[in-house]
Amino acid sequence: MGVQLSAGELAGLIDHTLLDGLATKQQITRLCQEALAWKFHTVCANGRWTGFIAEQLHRSNVKVGSVISLPLGADATSVKVAAARQAVFDGADEIDMVADLAAIIEPDRHYLLNQLKAVLKVCRSMRPPVILKVIIESAALTREQKIFACEIAQQCGVDFLKTSTGLNPAGGATVEDVMLMKQSAPGCKIKAAGGIKTAADVLEMLNAGAERIGTSSAVEIMNQFKAGQLQ
Repeated sequence: MGVQLSAGELAGLIDHTLLDGLATKQQITRLCQEALAWKFHTVCANGRWTGFIAEQLHRSNVKVGSVISLPLGADATSVKVAAARQAVFDGADEIDMVADLAAIIEPDRHYLLNQLKAVLKVCRSMRPPVILKVIIESAALTREQKIFACEIAQQCGVDFLKTSTGLNPAGGATVEDVMLMKQSAPGCKIKAAGGIKTAADVLEMLNAGAERIGTSSAVEIMNQFKAGQLQ
């Protein structure tokens, strides 16, 4: 039996996202207004906008999300730590960080483990703690590489594993990857993102084990859901 949700419950699982480098203040303002109207879980955008989003969402229940090391994940650990600190200072409640993909592919357990621990330390130093989601770009990895990344993330104790940036040519989230990630890191929550454009897509990901959805099509998805367009 599939996941049974009300419209309000579904909205509360969505990170309303705009990661376009050409995004303007007007577009980010609209993103925040839509999130407040629909009561999405988070507004998720590039770090340049974190402080502005925090101002727009002040005194609301919508969380502020900031993305680090998008889209490549290749920044040095010290750079990611500094970016995490800045995001928290600017008002981020949640951080989505692209993992070092080379460390996953090689694999370099020591490098990846130390990087995740360093960024997680910043997040855990806050009160309340800031949520850390680690993006592994699952569509670009082999099964063994996905499992390796998940095991390291669970060992570190990160909050979420996230499938994709949505910007890699290899593709975005798949049901199979969500299921594998949930199985490989049962102690972590899973965020499905990348190519999720319909209500049917969202329900498939939730049924596969995702507990958060990242999408730039959130308003369209909610309108489809309320209209019963689930095929």
